[in-house]
Amino acid sequence: MTLPREDVIAGLPAELEDFEQLVRSLDGAELATPSRCGEWSAGDVAAHVIGQIADVTAGRFDGLGTPEVTQRQVEERRGRTATELGDELALATTAAGDLLGVFDDDAWNGPSPAGPGTLGAGVEALWYDAFLHADDIRAAVGRPSGPHRGIPVAISHLGDVLTEQGHAPMTLAFDGVPEFTVSGGGDSRITGDPMEFVYVATGRADPAIFGLDETVNVYR
Repeated sequence: MTLPREDVIAGLPAELEDFEQLVRSLDGAELATPSRCGEWSAGDVAAHVIGQIADVTAGRFDGLGTPEVTQRQVEERRGRTATELGDELALATTAAGDLLGVFDDDAWNGPSPAGPGTLGAGVEALWYDAFLHADDIRAAVGRPSGPHRGIPVAISHLGDVLTEQGHAPMTLAFDGVPEFTVSGGGDSRITGDPMEFVYVATGRADPAIFGLDETVNVYR
């Protein structure tokens, strides 16, 4: 279930601006700090997010989201300073805002140029990715989690992915977030802390927290 177009169009640039400020605040040691994202450092995580936005705004959709393209995004930016990374993201954010401003409802609900699903769902996925990876960077360098304006888009996106993966029906009914359904919903209602569910559904926390198993991890 994609969020309203106006929410996503406003939310993605705001998330990217927050991400830019986070990246600019990192010193060299923090950029090199290992993260919870496999072998990536905090700087590698930032490079992926920035590279992905740069690819999208430049129309480079071929292979987007594959391990090969994701690694290429990181390698292209390895060794750059926080200022250089922030400067690139600032330009890409402006370009993204310009693109978002021309999409009408028909385009938003039409096919995504980057793969299956709608354009709106694709933009939602970009917001989700920036939101989640900002949290990964903060966790790596010992900063508090937040801001959490991206939680609704994360729950929406994860609900869609779990549905596509054929997960058992359930309703995601978390505190302070609109309800979203997985596989049409049903009697199973998952409640509690939405950010904790984001961690669980991305393999960053134990699914037993919500009485679920490893099938809730969209990256399993």
